Amino acid sequence: MDTGTTQLQNIQSTENELFTIPEAFSDQAHMYMELMMMYRGAIREVQTKLEVLNDEFSIRYQRNPISFIKSRIKSPESILKKLHTRGYDISLESIIENLHDVAGIRVICPFIDDIYEVAQMLTKQDDVTLIETKDYIQNPKENGYRSLHLILEIPVFFSDRKQPMKVEVQIRTIAMDFWASLDHQLRYKKDVEHAEQISADLKDCADIISATDQRMQIIKYQIYGDESGNFLN
Repeated sequence: MDTGTTQLQNIQSTENELFTIPEAFSDQAHMYMELMMMYRGAIREVQTKLEVLNDEFSIRYQRNPISFIKSRIKSPESILKKLHTRGYDISLESIIENLHDVAGIRVICPFIDDIYEVAQMLTKQDDVTLIETKDYIQNPKENGYRSLHLILEIPVFFSDRKQPMKVEVQIRTIAMDFWASLDHQLRYKKDVEHAEQISADLKDCADIISATDQRMQIIKYQIYGDESGNFLN
């Protein structure tokens, strides 16, 4: 079996999993599948933009502002839970109108200033509309969580129409992603003893990681130049 066939089968397998139909939408199964397909198309559009920018940096500046990219479609269970928790109608229209994070992309960068550079390059493109920004780097959550969150709207072209779709983009450093992944695992474990102490320890770790990010940023400036806001060779 050639590589192209294997990749195609992997894509189809992933999409089949995404197209699991919640019972609440059983009478609109085809429309639900189509909606999830549209969100997947939106992810591909944004991910391609990011990959092109990263390739450009690699050639022009001999470095990459993006270490890697992850993407996901929110699971049917998570979609229903969020609609219910927030008191929204359980309908396809409600998903489109009220949930802006059904399609999600996580961008992992080496340095803090790469986060803002990538965000600026992405949001200034003509076909990208910035809906909302939440900067948890400048304003961390109480538990120590840090990341830059963007809600974007982009056009996705289908055979018979152009459809605007929303995508949540989270941009963070490698260190921020490391902390967030472990924090998620630890916090969702049930019946944890000394939960308050563990939360305090995790907050301390977040602060240490943030300080490390800042020091790594300084080292980067020492190598590539000072903070000028311009690309440095």
